[in-house]
Amino acid sequence: MKKSVKEKIISGILRRKLVEEDKLRNIFDEKKPDVGGNIVSRLVDNDVVSDRDLLLVLSEELDIPPVDILRINIKSEMMALIPEKIIQRHGVVPLARVGNSITVVISDPTDVFAIDDIKTVTGCNIELVLASHRDLMRAIRSFYEGDEEEMSTIIDEGENTSSGVEVLDRGEGVDASEMAKESKTAPIVKMVDLVISEAVRRRASDIHIEPQERSLRIRYRVDGELHEVHDIPKKNQNAIIARLKIMSNMDITETRLPQDGRFRIKFEGKEIDLRVSALPTTFGNKVVLRTLDKSNLSIGLESLGFLPQTVADFKKALSKPFGIILVTGPTGSGKSTTLYSILNELNVPGRNIITVEDPVEYQLAGITQIATKSEIGLDFASGLRAILRQSPDVIMVGEIRDFETADIAIKASLTGQMVLSTLHTNDAVGAITRLTNMGIEPFLISSSLIMACAQRLLRRICPHCKTEVQLPEQALEEIRRDHPEARGVDKFYSGAGCQKCNNTGYLGRMGTLETVLIDDNIRGMITRRASEVEIKAYLATIGFKTLRQNAMTSFIKGVTTLEEVLRVT
Repeated sequence: MKKSVKEKIISGILRRKLVEEDKLRNIFDEKKPDVGGNIVSRLVDNDVVSDRDLLLVLSEELDIPPVDILRINIKSEMMALIPEKIIQRHGVVPLARVGNSITVVISDPTDVFAIDDIKTVTGCNIELVLASHRDLMRAIRSFYEGDEEEMSTIIDEGENTSSGVEVLDRGEGVDASEMAKESKTAPIVKMVDLVISEAVRRRASDIHIEPQERSLRIRYRVDGELHEVHDIPKKNQNAIIARLKIMSNMDITETRLPQDGRFRIKFEGKEIDLRVSALPTTFGNKVVLRTLDKSNLSIGLESLGFLPQTVADFKKALSKPFGIILVTGPTGSGKSTTLYSILNELNVPGRNIITVEDPVEYQLAGITQIATKSEIGLDFASGLRAILRQSPDVIMVGEIRDFETADIAIKASLTGQMVLSTLHTNDAVGAITRLTNMGIEPFLISSSLIMACAQRLLRRICPHCKTEVQLPEQALEEIRRDHPEARGVDKFYSGAGCQKCNNTGYLGRMGTLETVLIDDNIRGMITRRASEVEIKAYLATIGFKTLRQNAMTSFIKGVTTLEEVLRVT
């Protein structure tokens, strides 16, 4: 009688005396059926045989040739045949294509779900070759992330080579003896350094270190999207989180309450601040690090991706001697970066610039910055009152959240100071309504407000895989009807996806803004409590462009995609 795949694998393991028969039989005596990749995964999960031994058994018993995947040059055009999600989920690598057949490297040839998924997306016949699970996952990570050193190597071998990260500032009052003790654990230090350096290389804005039931998951937020990059053994969790807490000047013994901290590193010649937040969860403290690269603030408003008219409106508003400028938008829309870029331009020896923030994001030389501490009564309102006694020329308030803060900010702008702040509203005109709803008198708003603007972030098309796309005729007609600048344009672009952009088709982000400069007509409308609809109707008559219209201009210029415009605005 012909043996099943399961029987072949079991007999091969027993024949080589790799494990005791009773132990092996116990693994497969469960009532749970062996489906998909369950046969091999049970062996891997129970750690009954080594990767190398299992590879030999599968190859000889199932007559599938093995390959050394780490010595093979994986080709981008082959990886593009299968979506990254399927490659990462099943741990497979397409190696070559001949006619209607694709050769795929796999660690579990019994995984029928993986094979069916590949057949579905490619429409091709599948030829299998084998590699160990560990080598295959290292090859996949190396392809998508371009790592020179793998996290698994550090875990296994405890290497202590340099990562290029130099910690410059760990905060005040760090216990030197604790730091010295922690630094002796070479693999942990190296793991943390690698996680941070890799995040900086990949332009990640956030690093998420998330305890799971059986592992520690590492994810990076790149261009607004989260990507899983590492899965570290659970045994390393406490040491890694303790290392980050010590670097951030947090209490490593406190695991029940949220904590905040920060530290600074030097990497490849750049100084980068990292703002750290620790949050207690079911499986341990989750740590999120926000990377803050100050070099992004010195490039000027023009380089943030804003359209020329938007930059001109900003400069016109900033030329006023006093008043208030409001930037609105949801969390993560780039409001703080825009305000810091403005402060950087205004930062000259002749000006006294003071900020009150929660928390201080970028630390700028020459600017006085105050971090709120609500537990001791230092909030935006009390901080703002204190600032006014410091003879400021320019004030930045991190966010206007209540009547008291709004009232002090507006009155400060009327007494000779330039005030910059943010609000959470959907559009620029909504900022006027929000201040009114907070209880601010309309005559104060009309007298103090210079400009209100709304901001979003659009992902840029990756220049390395930028390709021309054909738009549906109906969509093209609508675009040309609503946007006159598109009438002479017949080429539109998208990103095909490549190694440089992690197969997303996008590389980097740019700002898009709608700006409302407050003129005499709008002041009159604010004073008589005109509705948003009335104000927007007036703006339409003077050439005001909405967020959607400005984003569409960026699409027409070939900087972003239509899908991104529709997603964001």
